[in-house]
Amino acid sequence: MKRLLSGLWLLLALTAPAAAEDGAAAPPEPSGYRMEEYRAPVPATLQGARVLSTAEAQALWRAGEAAFIDAMPRPPKPANLPEGTVWRDRPRLDIPGSLWLPDTGYGALASTMEDYLREGLQRATGGNRARLVVFYCQANCWMSWNAAKRALGYGYSNVAWYPEGTDGWQAAHLPLLEAEPMPRMQQPAPAQ
Repeated sequence: MKRLLSGLWLLLALTAPAAAEDGAAAPPEPSGYRMEEYRAPVPATLQGARVLSTAEAQALWRAGEAAFIDAMPRPPKPANLPEGTVWRDRPRLDIPGSLWLPDTGYGALASTMEDYLREGLQRATGGNRARLVVFYCQANCWMSWNAAKRALGYGYSNVAWYPEGTDGWQAAHLPLLEAEPMPRMQQPAPAQ
């Protein structure tokens, strides 16, 4: 009986909607993109998108029914490193099979980043704007919320948001793999 109750508690914890870390209710959904303080409590909703629990995201992942996109930013190389310093990016662990599109979740994107996100969505969906696309990053991170909202604005009709991201995935003891971001398009050289 104790084991059953423990399993039931775990299931409830995995399927509960996201809430603020201090137990307060989730903030309301803004009308536009989140423009600052990206690591903060997120809303429980995203108008036009389906919000997924860990159990729901896992079921879609296991069935291969969705394209998973990680919008977690990639830390920039620190400025003014001493000459000869070797810089190594911190590894990013992703849900296996995901496409990592770093820096696509900021509130304002340069046109080159918009193009990068569109290209990634095209690649992930095979050009099918009705294919289910699941956006995530980490818990209490607005990057995936912004990226999912942006995909809706691009005309993708089957968008889901997994607000617990890799934190929820890891807490459920689900597999994570080291990821490399999708390469960015090469900018043409200026005419001479």
